[in-house]
Amino acid sequence: MTQTRSFIDTAGPSRAAGRVASPRGWLRPFNPPLRDWQGLRVWLVGASSGIGEATADALHARGARVIVSARKADALDAFVQAHPGAQARPLDVTDAGAVACTTSALLAEGPLDLVVYCAGHYQAMRADAIDLADMHRHMDINYSGALNVMAAVLPGMIARGQGHLSLISSVAGFRGLPKSLAYGPTKAALTHLAENLYLDLQPLGVGVSAIHPGFVQTPLTAGNNFEMPALITPAQAAQAMLQGWARGDFDIHFPRRFTRWMKLLRLLPYRLYFPLVRRFTGL
Repeated sequence: MTQTRSFIDTAGPSRAAGRVASPRGWLRPFNPPLRDWQGLRVWLVGASSGIGEATADALHARGARVIVSARKADALDAFVQAHPGAQARPLDVTDAGAVACTTSALLAEGPLDLVVYCAGHYQAMRADAIDLADMHRHMDINYSGALNVMAAVLPGMIARGQGHLSLISSVAGFRGLPKSLAYGPTKAALTHLAENLYLDLQPLGVGVSAIHPGFVQTPLTAGNNFEMPALITPAQAAQAMLQGWARGDFDIHFPRRFTRWMKLLRLLPYRLYFPLVRRFTGL
């Protein structure tokens, strides 16, 4: 009963039927708020370190039945040993068959209430030093892997008329940035995917959220040789995500002292945007 209560759609029957919401509906949350995690089954894909691991830790502490996946089986085993009741499912997200088999095994044990796609690859890159193989690796992990997970988990959520899919994108996908030749486009694609999914799935009772972190202190950003403004820890990122899910947000972005400025930059014409970015990045 806890699971059903946590996914109650406060918009009522008219939204579930796909009809246009009343003007008052504009004030409603984008998604059914997720506040009571006790007993909910949460699958975090890409949870061996960084934001994924921190979020898994925070959800486990709130009573969620956490399942963690990544390629690093040793890291997953260490997480399970430190978090009794959690499950480890080693997985390569670029292998569509393996994703489908793992999803089937998990669904045989019960429905998935929240699936979080945390897997990511990042390497700074500019156009004067293109590494095509690494660009394809960015696409395979950051975007195609998300497609593999999406295709595997959505049929069950749609059939139930509840559940939530959360995709971790990045503010680097908002607009073009220096050294983001490989990474940025994949995150822009992920945000666009989440927007399309929301339009299709919200009338069916399935929640969708796009996570847009700024700079987070993770193994992916450890190699950056430039100053990272408003840098936060993975634990802080996890708390911001839980707060966003509790509000029923679609766009969960943090830290807001940084991400609000990034959102404003999206509004600038190119004549202003390009010089401004070069000035502030020095690149």
